[in-house]
Amino acid sequence: MRMSYPQAVEFLHGLQRHGIKPGLERIQALLAGLAHPERRYLSLHIGGTNGKGSTAAMAASVLQAAGHRVGLYTSPHLVEFRERIQVNGEMIPEERVAVLTDRLRAVPCEPTFFEFTTALAFQYFSEAGVEVAVVEVGLGGRYDATNVLAPLAVGITSVALDHQEYLGETVGAIAHEKAGIIKPGVPVVLGHVSDEAAVVVAREAGACRAPLYRLHDEFTIDGESPARFRYAGRKWSYDGLSCPLAGRHQLINAACALALLEAAAEPTLPVSEAAVREGLRRVRWGGRLETVDSRPRIVLDGAHNPDAASVVAAYVADLRRERPGSRVILVVGIMRDKDRQGFLDRLLPHVDDVITTQVRHPRAATAHELGASLHARGVPAHVVPDPADAIARARGMAASDDLILITGSLMLVGEAKAILLGCGLSPLRG
Repeated sequence: MRMSYPQAVEFLHGLQRHGIKPGLERIQALLAGLAHPERRYLSLHIGGTNGKGSTAAMAASVLQAAGHRVGLYTSPHLVEFRERIQVNGEMIPEERVAVLTDRLRAVPCEPTFFEFTTALAFQYFSEAGVEVAVVEVGLGGRYDATNVLAPLAVGITSVALDHQEYLGETVGAIAHEKAGIIKPGVPVVLGHVSDEAAVVVAREAGACRAPLYRLHDEFTIDGESPARFRYAGRKWSYDGLSCPLAGRHQLINAACALALLEAAAEPTLPVSEAAVREGLRRVRWGGRLETVDSRPRIVLDGAHNPDAASVVAAYVADLRRERPGSRVILVVGIMRDKDRQGFLDRLLPHVDDVITTQVRHPRAATAHELGASLHARGVPAHVVPDPADAIARARGMAASDDLILITGSLMLVGEAKAILLGCGLSPLRG
């Protein structure tokens, strides 16, 4: 009997119990069982601690505007599992998830959830006839399931402390893992990173004889906001570009996306100036400084480490300068294994009230744990464990001109978005 979509989701949910297992053996076995679909189209591979998803979304949007049929593979999803796997902006149909899950589970292998999902995405892209797949690294790079591609170009958007239990305790160690996606002779685009990380990436690129294109050296970006900016690369030079994604940090992500496309474009993957302009103008990427309501304004952001919190803090600071009388109410939920203190240190100076909450996940810090840590630092907090109640509390506290900021985890953002939109939430989380 053919598997249904709910049955496929239930099967995938069961795979999540396997956790994370570094290594490429299982994904290679899965793809071999499918006759290697990842070899049937071109690809771009994008890693980094922060910004890789936005960069991937921009690159895919520009490629689609250029007339290419484009697959986009990202993680995690916010509300619906199918968000992860898209072709020309359309999510994979439920029926294809079910059919491919049924087919893949027959391959003799014991994959993790992410490995299985990656193989499913690569097979769907092949069936859908994509010309190019834009693929975001899941975790790290060297041993990530996506690191089976032979891409036209790779990007490393940023390197910061995160997932230390898997990637290492220093920026240099993490950079080493992320640089593992570099392939012999394949151009590498490097975004905003520390000197320590840059040295590691440059060393790996040199060992692979891979051309290295660095932000501020081989390509630059100028502008005060994504509303209007200028890009200059090795060949491309465009003024008056615009992008709807909020936050000054999106300038760097746009620069990385354009540098990646520039490195891959001629003659294999042509992209016109018109496509660059149109693709950037049309890009959408949820859960990253995403405004989902007004009066009061509600903004969702999946920041979950100190570097990402700094980006959100800069956005809030800019907003407060524009609206000096408004207050900021922070609704925060963080995973227990994250740097909570570092995260909150960046945000607390910019907020007026804090509500702690928690997502339905075993890794989540409880609202009471977060509240207690804040109280210990002399910061009063409202402890509201249920996210729906936390959002309602924030709305009750806010005036029409205030800002409600919901952040700390992409899982919290997904849950909040489902609550605010009144839609269902996939049982697959993370």
